[in-house]
Amino acid sequence: MRRRYPTGRHLPAPAYRCRTCADPWPCAPARLALLIGFRGDRVGLLMYLAAHLVRALEALPDTHPALVTGQILYWVPRRR
Repeated sequence: MRRRYPTGRHLPAPAYRCRTCADPWPCAPARLALLIGFRGDRVGLLMYLAAHLVRALEALPDTHPALVTGQILYWVPRRR
């Protein structure tokens, strides 16, 4: 069974959990919205996420940096 997400904008809260569904940000709906919004501009998307990564590392000082990096960056599809 597929999970249903609440409608609305899925934006990060200060602890880098989604304000709408409380999943780690970017949640599945946020990822889809980001991929659509950056349509083919992978570098732009990664730069945007890198800015969020810096903020997330500051907001989550007790979380291992590799876990935060994985949450914020590693979901982006690779080039084919």
